[in-house]
Amino acid sequence: MVTLPPLNALRAFESTARLGSVTAAARELHVTHGAVSRQLRTLEQHFGAALFDKAGRGIVLTVHGRELYQSVGEAFSRLNEGCVALRRRLDEAPFTLACPGSLLARWLIPRLDRLNADLPELRLRVVSSEHELDPRREDVDATLRFAAPPWPDDITVIPLMPERIVAVATPEIWTTAAKGSARAMLERLTLLDTASRPQAWPEWTAAMGVEEETLAAARAKGRSFEHLYYLLEAALAGLGVAIAPQLLVAAELRQGRLISPWPAIETSASLGLWLAPGADTRRGQRLAEWLRRELAEA
Repeated sequence: MVTLPPLNALRAFESTARLGSVTAAARELHVTHGAVSRQLRTLEQHFGAALFDKAGRGIVLTVHGRELYQSVGEAFSRLNEGCVALRRRLDEAPFTLACPGSLLARWLIPRLDRLNADLPELRLRVVSSEHELDPRREDVDATLRFAAPPWPDDITVIPLMPERIVAVATPEIWTTAAKGSARAMLERLTLLDTASRPQAWPEWTAAMGVEEETLAAARAKGRSFEHLYYLLEAALAGLGVAIAPQLLVAAELRQGRLISPWPAIETSASLGLWLAPGADTRRGQRLAEWLRRELAEA
């Protein structure tokens, strides 16, 4: 069976034949003159025939070289046209980002105008998703989410910042019922929980030195909500004390609408940008850089 010669050797040959110079080919391919010469020798050894002759200080194609260049030149031209066409389609297509509704509403939406102004080439399209946050979905290019490792091997995950969580409630609740320790707070207040983040309260109470039995009792008499967004709305309505990513309640904490008497704790999770298999990683990296800058300022 006839085998193809090395692709790098064909690239070196095509560039040299088209430009008529080993030096010019080396400059175009960003390699040394010697590297191009070695690739040309490899190709001539593969065919067992000379492809170039010396002509004064330059080189010219032999009969065999001209025959090879007809097909190789056309093939590389078609490859280039195909790559250019694909890049154009990718650049013109919207970049679809999925993220949980709570993160979208509380952090991303207030920044969307600035994001679109800074990265107009993304043509960003944002969709809210609570249950299907796997970026393998065919209709998304990336997912913005909090998650703890291990992460899937087939997904490119760009960590943006570690997750920090806080216990928050309205000033009225803290003033009237949250005196003393974290344990006393759990015994006195209505604990607000969410099914989408069952690990949050255990991580926070463990860091505060609260016994598992105390947490279990508080959860038994507390209230649970399907999504984090509803949980935070319940906290703002004064229904009890909630646990939440500090990022999502930063504005309310600054405004004094919510208060956190205890320090935030860092969890094992991170906020990351998960790129779908086959997604445009170039645009994904640009989005990740923009998100990092915004998070640093926040």
